[in-house]
Amino acid sequence: MRFLTLGLLTLFSVGLLWVLDTHNPFGSPVPAMGRLLNPVTGFWANAEAQLGFPDQQLQLSGLNNPVKLVFDERRVPHIFADNTEDAFFAQGYITAYNRLWQMDMSTRKVSGRLAEVVGERALASDLLQRRKGIVKAAENMLKAWENSPEDSKALHAYVAGVNAYISALKPAQYPLEYKLMGFKPEPWSALRSVLFIKAMAEDLCARNEDLAATNTRTILGEERFKDLFPEYNPKQSPIIPSEVKWNFAPVKPQPRVEVAESILSGLFPDQNIPQPFEGIGSNNWAVGAQKTLNGNPILCNDPHLGLTLPSIWFEIQMQCPDFNAYGVSLPGLPGIAIGFNDNVAWGETNVGQDVLDWYAIKWADQEKQSYHFDGGTRQVEQREEIIQVKGRKEPVKIQVKYTHWGPLVFGDSTNSPYYSLAMHWLPSEGPDKRDHYELASFIRLMKAKNYADYDAALTGYDAPAQNFVFAARDGDIALKVNGKFPIKRKEQGRFIQDGSLSNNAWQGYIPREQIPQVRNPSRGFVASANQHSTDETYPYYYNGGFDDYRGRFINRSLEAMDSITVKDLMALQNNPHSLQAEEALPLLLKLLPRDQLKESEKAVLKKLEKWDGNYQYQKTEPAIFQAWFDSTYVMSFDEIIRWRDSVEVLNVESWRYLDLLDKTPNHAIFDWQKTKKTETAADLVLSAFQKVCKDLSKTPAQTWRTLNNASVNHLARIPAFSHTNLPISGYAQAPNAIRNGHGPSWRMVVELGKDEVKAWGVYPGGSSGNPGSPFYDHMVDQWAKGEYNELFFMRNAQDTRKAQKSVWSFSPKGR
Repeated sequence: MRFLTLGLLTLFSVGLLWVLDTHNPFGSPVPAMGRLLNPVTGFWANAEAQLGFPDQQLQLSGLNNPVKLVFDERRVPHIFADNTEDAFFAQGYITAYNRLWQMDMSTRKVSGRLAEVVGERALASDLLQRRKGIVKAAENMLKAWENSPEDSKALHAYVAGVNAYISALKPAQYPLEYKLMGFKPEPWSALRSVLFIKAMAEDLCARNEDLAATNTRTILGEERFKDLFPEYNPKQSPIIPSEVKWNFAPVKPQPRVEVAESILSGLFPDQNIPQPFEGIGSNNWAVGAQKTLNGNPILCNDPHLGLTLPSIWFEIQMQCPDFNAYGVSLPGLPGIAIGFNDNVAWGETNVGQDVLDWYAIKWADQEKQSYHFDGGTRQVEQREEIIQVKGRKEPVKIQVKYTHWGPLVFGDSTNSPYYSLAMHWLPSEGPDKRDHYELASFIRLMKAKNYADYDAALTGYDAPAQNFVFAARDGDIALKVNGKFPIKRKEQGRFIQDGSLSNNAWQGYIPREQIPQVRNPSRGFVASANQHSTDETYPYYYNGGFDDYRGRFINRSLEAMDSITVKDLMALQNNPHSLQAEEALPLLLKLLPRDQLKESEKAVLKKLEKWDGNYQYQKTEPAIFQAWFDSTYVMSFDEIIRWRDSVEVLNVESWRYLDLLDKTPNHAIFDWQKTKKTETAADLVLSAFQKVCKDLSKTPAQTWRTLNNASVNHLARIPAFSHTNLPISGYAQAPNAIRNGHGPSWRMVVELGKDEVKAWGVYPGGSSGNPGSPFYDHMVDQWAKGEYNELFFMRNAQDTRKAQKSVWSFSPKGR
């Protein structure tokens, strides 16, 4: 009877699998469930035992010599190779082993190929990406990289390693998300690696406010606009200290030509183009030996990016005769982006300068095939883009128009307000000819021994522009605001420009030797947190989005510190104090008329008066203060904010808002438009506070943890594979700049001792991209607590100072 029951259950299971496999009852977003539930090849095959990571010996095509990979207790791979190409091959293989689906989806998204695997719901995103010209820009960059031996060899070795892994995959071994989504991996390519660079550029240097600024100036008028939107905060503590003098003759741009503003008149409707996340930022600094307890330079870096599972970073060590480097890489690119070697350490934060401008096109014919330019006409170029869509028999085909400025992001058939605006974006320009580019910059940093090597490595790096911090065992510390920067006239690129005149083009590029940089400043440290690169004495104009609080707080903190230890700097990375709150709260308290408060309101006030400005997750004070601050802000600028539903407008920067509260509380901007009374700042502060107290009387105050919802979400937003509402203190304007799904994506501290280099690091995730692995998210809680791992910087493959959990040996196939 037992065997009969087993047979019937088996028949039922086989029948159920067949039904689910051929009839998907859940619609197109869900895969054929039979394949997913198959006990041999389905998601069960992705489960990993807690300790199951056995030694392996693999023969792989594409290798020159044997390679050894040693895995430590956190499953971080340590690569030991006889030459650089084999090291990058092994990096490609082990990155794909851990992060293949992540690599696939991130490059599909930027190149407009999501609809191939998810169907119609991704078509709008794909159309936008194709119209931005991202793929064309990547193709041009790849051509340049192919002419650079250093870039090309590393890239192709890495690609070969990725494909060595993919070619050996069987359906049971596909990453879980492929099974969930019902498609299979395809071979990797050099172009897809370049597309990853473009994805980073889109996140880090594609934000722009041309449309919003143009609309806001039209709404407010020139005088009020200049009053509310000055470009430089007088309290700013710039990246390059004021002691640095600009001992060069700058290249002067041509004078502005008066142009007809007819094509720029009126308001531009909502742009309908998603912007990169506002306020993406990072911290880095290096302190000189004279300021540390042990007499060693210490370098720190914590890039603030989207927090995802799998993590944007992949921790790795790579050793060969040319380098021995440890740090984090970007899945899809060879090399180490942030890290250290036996002699130096390096890291980056985003620069924030605006390198994307919009130009209004004046058409010369009804078909919009030619446009006016300098008294004549120019023809548009057209490129056909073909988009495969899952579930459609025929692909979607579009013609993207290009002017000499760049692509017309929306075609004229869409009736979008952007159909006559051309996008001029620096990363879309073809690179000039030189011996190396962005990729080789990181490879050269991996080899660097001193400041001269660091300086030479950065000369080939264009975009996205980064503040490269540096420290060396010989005592040097430095920071360079590195990238390719256009020469602009005052306010050029701040507003939409007339595209019919060549004089509105960028006036060339700032010479490399004239970009802001500093080496061994007298204050004993260098630091950046996305604030302005320089003070106003720098002879070149630049605009963009810049931090106003973290940079000042970090500079103030480092200035006051002495006998600094590694733990001191870990504490600074995790510091939840907001300088914005420190400056805003006294102003609000000063303006609040206490004699008009009820007893219940005075009790709330008492709590805020005792608050120290630290955004601790278990406290309610940060949530109460934030509600008061935000409510007062919205009431103050209601005449601008009311336009948001119809057109793109600027937000008054918070530092300017605080300046108005402090110096001109009777400013006309504080008149609340919905009343007949003429309000002052004090009136709005009182009304906002009373509103907050009224809300608190109905609903108990939330903790900052609940309001901030610090989260690390799966790339596909699958809740079961995500961590939400984490207990972590911090705020966007604090050094620990955690908010919702953004924050410190990798914390690293490196002490460059005379005898050895020691380092610590952590990121919210794990080495594996497989949700069925114990190494998928094992560092999330540790990261949230502000704890670090001491990094096992192995001297060689036989280094047993710490336990080696498994060893993989690669050998060339056929030998």
